[in-house]
Amino acid sequence: MKTVISTTDLSRIYQMGSETIRALKSVTIEIKQGEYVSFMGPSGSGKSTLMNMIGCLDTPSGGRYVLNGMDVSDMTENELAEVRNKEIGFVFQTFNLLPRASSLENVALPLIYAGYSKAEREEKALAALDGVGLKDRAHHRPNELSGGQRQRVAIARALVNNPSILLADEPTGNLDTKTSYDIMDLFANLHDKGNTIIMVTHEDDIAQYSHRIIRMRDGLVETDTINESPTRGNPMKEAAAKAAAEAAAH
Repeated sequence: MKTVISTTDLSRIYQMGSETIRALKSVTIEIKQGEYVSFMGPSGSGKSTLMNMIGCLDTPSGGRYVLNGMDVSDMTENELAEVRNKEIGFVFQTFNLLPRASSLENVALPLIYAGYSKAEREEKALAALDGVGLKDRAHHRPNELSGGQRQRVAIARALVNNPSILLADEPTGNLDTKTSYDIMDLFANLHDKGNTIIMVTHEDDIAQYSHRIIRMRDGLVETDTINESPTRGNPMKEAAAKAAAEAAAH
């Protein structure tokens, strides 16, 4: 499989007044096309800093980062913005939807920057909403949607440009448990369709949906393991269905 992400001795140092913070010390990882990876670790472990590097939202202090064959380590802000729009789909904990725009308009936003015509934008945005099961909510605004539906709109927006990678930063952080599992099931389906997914989470049950778990500590990779039996489906729904079947049998 083709390597989509390759980092070599990646480091990030922040200067906070007189204090030097080494958020990333030396991180070397490789992620192939079609992988589903979770970054885990306690607060301050470097997982969010690494996510920002991979998402081209921040630049490294040292080391190399190659995304889809392009060395992005020394790119200018404008070059990074172009790479972000073409190569990366972002899903955030807080959804980041425009409150006065419809689902369709929110999903079509990245296509404006990519230069598509209005008709093309609508067609692609509708197809993306259909892909997350929300075509019938195309003309609803965020305040007319549930939390889970808002996150689905955000996922559709992240996918509308057919990015190389889908980056999800605590994608279930603002959702209840049942809705969280529904969203993770959607990610599993997207992965089945060939999407490369990278997720930051501090919740172990959410990380268990991914096929590889990279645990960070003190700015370094502590462990990098393959998840032999990733979670599928919504465990709460399955437990309820099992209980109902048992009750019906008695």
